[in-house]
Amino acid sequence: MRESIKESKRIVIKVGTSTIMYPNGAINLQQMEKLSFVLSDLKNQGKEIILVSSGAIGVGLARMNLTERPVTIPEQQAIASIGQTELMSLYSKFFYHYGHQVGQVLLTKDVTDYPVSRENTVNTFEQLLLKQVVPIVNENDTVSVEELDHLTRFGDNDTLSAIVLELTDADLLVMLSDIDGFYDKNPMKYADARRFDTISEINEDILALAQDSSTKFGTGGMITKLNAAQIVMEAKKQMVLASGYDLSILFNILAGEHVGTLFTTQTH
Repeated sequence: MRESIKESKRIVIKVGTSTIMYPNGAINLQQMEKLSFVLSDLKNQGKEIILVSSGAIGVGLARMNLTERPVTIPEQQAIASIGQTELMSLYSKFFYHYGHQVGQVLLTKDVTDYPVSRENTVNTFEQLLLKQVVPIVNENDTVSVEELDHLTRFGDNDTLSAIVLELTDADLLVMLSDIDGFYDKNPMKYADARRFDTISEINEDILALAQDSSTKFGTGGMITKLNAAQIVMEAKKQMVLASGYDLSILFNILAGEHVGTLFTTQTH
């Protein structure tokens, strides 16, 4: 099953805020440059790369020298606007250094739900990839809202990255996280925790492991990762969940090595 990953041509890479920000709230410039280097090299190998990057609010807070996230929605959206500009400026600078151009794609749920705007979104991605540009995708936090009759938020970038895979008919989603795969119990708490190499079905037992309320591991975003994996598997594609600590791990994943957890319905 891992051998088939080597053949992946179009790849969606998702990075969380923790991958590009230090715990103290400052921007991890070293990680952002390393990510740009690795993805640029993958492009040099002939891969088509789409990056889904969180971090707009985190970067906005750092840019404005704020230590706490604002409480009100308008304040959060203003910070996201500031942060998204800075985030794209940094990515543009780093990718350009390695010989590649980037393009920003900000999405809201309603855009992908309606056929005409969905088609336009697909066409935009195709044109960017055709022009050898790296699309950098984020939820449009500046305008997205969540109301009873007007839902425009995806809610999380895990789900967004799976939808981007669907929209672009990508072969593989690599989700880089602060944990190196999906475990049967909290690996920070239990020495005998076992990492799943491959998961071929998101069943009740797997969901129960993610919902285990006795550990932070179960409620710290693993559910959204499983939801994303479900979307990917229903599309007959593959997803790898791995650690974003050392970004060169992307080379290992695409070489078919057994790192992280592979979510796939393929049997060979």
